Amino acid sequence: MKKKRYKKVYKFKYNILSLLSIIILIALFSFFYKDLTSKDEKVEDSKQVEEKMNSEEKKEDIIEENDLSLIMVGDCLIHGAIYIDAKESNGKYNFYKMIDLIKPVISKYDLAFYNQESLLGGVELGLSSYPRFNAPKEVGDAFLDAGFNLVSLTNNHAFDMGEKGLISSLKYWDEKEKNGIMTAGSYSSFEDRDKDVIMEKNGIKYALLAYTTTTNGLNRPKGKEYYVNVYNEEQVKKDVERLRGKVDLLMVSMHWGEEYTHTPVPEQEEIAKYLASLKVDIVIGHHPHVIQPVEFIDNTMVIYSLGNFIASQKGAVEKHTGLMMSVNVHKKTINGKSSISLENPTAQLSYVYSIANGSNSRYGYEMYTYDMLNDSLLKNYKEHYNKFMKIVTKRSDKINYKEL
Repeated sequence: MKKKRYKKVYKFKYNILSLLSIIILIALFSFFYKDLTSKDEKVEDSKQVEEKMNSEEKKEDIIEENDLSLIMVGDCLIHGAIYIDAKESNGKYNFYKMIDLIKPVISKYDLAFYNQESLLGGVELGLSSYPRFNAPKEVGDAFLDAGFNLVSLTNNHAFDMGEKGLISSLKYWDEKEKNGIMTAGSYSSFEDRDKDVIMEKNGIKYALLAYTTTTNGLNRPKGKEYYVNVYNEEQVKKDVERLRGKVDLLMVSMHWGEEYTHTPVPEQEEIAKYLASLKVDIVIGHHPHVIQPVEFIDNTMVIYSLGNFIASQKGAVEKHTGLMMSVNVHKKTINGKSSISLENPTAQLSYVYSIANGSNSRYGYEMYTYDMLNDSLLKNYKEHYNKFMKIVTKRSDKINYKEL
């Protein structure tokens, strides 16, 4: 009887152990199966990540490149001798003949800048010369025909003829703006002054601002300060910040400095640094009537003075020689993000030639580039050329020019 009970107990314990063993095996199997499955999933996830990374690496950047050529010249200062020479027998004024030789140089550029220093009030207001200028509107016709399409209208002579002169000039330029000409610095209202004037060429958006540091003591009417854009840091900052994010190329024309000196004065240098801090691309300087250096402040190109482009000032060759500064504006866009660079900055020189013409002491005016000259047109022209190029390149080794 006791033996039989022992066998039953023993058999019962054996069954429990067997059951526990099976449970343990199932648990172990489940654990290792889950671990193996997890490892497989991790391997699979790792493969997917790797494939995605490889796919992204293989994806090429979308790159777009655009180029825009720009040339800049200085003052168009029409003295009496020049508009007398331009007058023809029919009473009309022909300035085309004066710029004809230089037209092929200008017209090959996408953009061409000049400073219209003499007010184009027209014959109806009476033509006048120094010290208060008023020129025929045909001056503008000839310059635009030559290829100029960026024009600064603010300078120390902008208010020479008062409100009547400004209004007459602006009417002329308003018509030209309809044909794609961009002007800056003189306006008919505050609304016009504060309006964003943006144009595009070759896929590059550009804008021009213009200011003068002097008006020759001629005060603008109170409430009509928009007639002549006088330099003011606060206003300049406002204007630049309004446009900077909307354009690729931002240019600022500055009528500044001291006349007849080849060295920038501290005021010019201070303004140049300020404009560079605002991320302006090019500062285009004029007013000294002679050439001054070109330099780069960070990524900002500063032309301190382009000198005279056309004028009839007595004195040395310096007043008849102008800087023609050109640059290629290169825009590179990578995956929608754009930046510009100013490439191949190149200096050329222009010269205003005149000679006594007949007993009435009239003068014949013609414009040349220095590489068109010879010693009969300008004695020792190569020596003059080298002297002026040393001035231009004094502050930068980036400026290119051709040896004569």
